[in-house]
Amino acid sequence: MTPAPYRFQQLSREDFESLAAGHPGVVIPLEQTPYWADFETRLGRDPYGIWAYYDGGKLVATASYLRSRRRLRPSLVVVNGPTWFTERTPEAEARLVATVQEQFRADPAVDPLYVRMQVEHVQPPVAGPLEHGWYEREIVVDLTPDTDKIFAAFRPNARNLIRKAEKLGVEVRAVEREQWADVFRTELFPIMQETAARDGFSSFDSAFYETLLTELGDHLRLMVAYVDGKPVSWLITTEYRGYAVYYFAASSRDARKTNAPYLLLWEAFKILKDAGNTACGLTGIESENYPSLANVTTFKRNFSKTVVTVPTTYDIPLHPLRYRALATALRVRRDAPGLLRRAAARIRRPDAKAGRD
Repeated sequence: MTPAPYRFQQLSREDFESLAAGHPGVVIPLEQTPYWADFETRLGRDPYGIWAYYDGGKLVATASYLRSRRRLRPSLVVVNGPTWFTERTPEAEARLVATVQEQFRADPAVDPLYVRMQVEHVQPPVAGPLEHGWYEREIVVDLTPDTDKIFAAFRPNARNLIRKAEKLGVEVRAVEREQWADVFRTELFPIMQETAARDGFSSFDSAFYETLLTELGDHLRLMVAYVDGKPVSWLITTEYRGYAVYYFAASSRDARKTNAPYLLLWEAFKILKDAGNTACGLTGIESENYPSLANVTTFKRNFSKTVVTVPTTYDIPLHPLRYRALATALRVRRDAPGLLRRAAARIRRPDAKAGRD
């Protein structure tokens, strides 16, 4: 039996701000706000709007959708959402899934193959995902105790490295906002390039970060660690409604020699606390679908024992037959190289045995 759908309503910026103000205790991810949608627009992407979902007159959830037009798989993506304003039960989530299916199947302006969002209670028709889109576990630092207690809660290794960084002359500065884009482009992006090359990942180009800093400046901080006047490590944090996130960071080889990232993050915690934030999420750590985060996990675990599980991102197919066909094709393409290697190895083994005979 299909669950009864919720009533849904698209929100203007004013509607969203009024709704958020009426629920001060709910953590709303910055990615689920009109301000993040403005940032996506500046990047040339296509936000499709924010909707609220109601059970009668009771607000259940909100979701901000981003339109994706990837070849063969047009979709709507909810980045780090939806935001729940009531208990996230299996029944409530099933109703939201059914509502989203009905909503966008009937929307003449879009024809998505699927809608992608975080789902905690996985049940049909939820599927996939075709690829994972958000981390599943993160470390969270409680900023409500006084600073001495926050520091004392760090692992001994982190406390020692922070003290060593101070003795080695590492200096942490907050960059003036009007200088963010220029400083990032000329001094900090090369550090990101070095970090990406060293750790084996692809970073965004400098324009992405410059746009982030320009468009979301009211919700960001840019802090830099210097050694002998030279920048060696930097971080960008976000802040919204008292919740901060350690969002982007990079460090050079010189930073590692001086333990600068440890002191930089500690100084950031103090500034974020003074600004009224009650917690700071350190973003993703290693999980089943993200084993590549093992290195950053070691660093982040130094600052808190609190590990929060984030609902995994899944797909809600709107055209199930087409979705299954695409999923099969992608799986075959992904598995083909390994199958070919194993087949080649089986072919070579008899030849090797014949040579020994």
